Amino acid sequence: MNGASREALAAARERLDALTDNTSVDVAKLAGELAAVTALLDREVSLRRVLTDPAQAGEAKAELAGRLLGGQVGGEAADLVTGMVRARWSQSRDLVDALEELADTADLTAAQKAGSLDDVEDELFRFGRIVASNTELRSALTDRTATGSAKGGLLRSLLGGKADAATERLVTRLVTAPRGRSLEAGLESLSKLAAERRNRMVAVVTTAVPLSDVQKQRLGAVLAKLYGRQMHLNLDVDPTVLGGITVRVGDELIDGSISERLSEASRRMAG
Repeated sequence: MNGASREALAAARERLDALTDNTSVDVAKLAGELAAVTALLDREVSLRRVLTDPAQAGEAKAELAGRLLGGQVGGEAADLVTGMVRARWSQSRDLVDALEELADTADLTAAQKAGSLDDVEDELFRFGRIVASNTELRSALTDRTATGSAKGGLLRSLLGGKADAATERLVTRLVTAPRGRSLEAGLESLSKLAAERRNRMVAVVTTAVPLSDVQKQRLGAVLAKLYGRQMHLNLDVDPTVLGGITVRVGDELIDGSISERLSEASRRMAG
């Protein structure tokens, strides 16, 4: 997003934070209602264009949204959406993207309040690794001819009772309504949102053998000092690393593996 949409999203995030700070708000329910509005506006292109039309007065758009949502969602969700349509958006699709992010953030906030945000982060990462290693599963979850209910049933069999409820909701929404994203990109986006709930970054750490608790703590401290922020470690074991360690933070790769040093030596000899 850029320009007006970026500013509108920032304001919406602040309003969501204010709502979820209220202990009387059912944050998981709010997440579900925001997801329902996301699905509605994603489906009804003409409606979202009306609600983001810069030629229309903000109050008129808010009144329209209020009439449409009245009785369909709770007061908190309705107030949040009407506030968003009062704002200016660079593109109509940006409003839907923003609502989707707020729905996901609300579910992550619910997990944080329940003390299970760390579990959700780890489960999202592990689910991504499972999908990456199982082409048959990935095909089933991304099959455009399969119904949402069929995919939802498959996910229930995989995650039901085995993962946090927030993880199951987040993954189910992503799989049944990807909105043009790849499964991998969607999971990565969710992991980043989860990390942002604690104002920390995500480091994907690959080693040949599992790290001990002491090694994890030392690595986390080193990376936090290097990047100036707390770091959540997503740990992966890959015997092909041949010792050493690789760390990916965003687009930056820190590679200290033996395999990489062997490859570098081979490149120099070939040169």
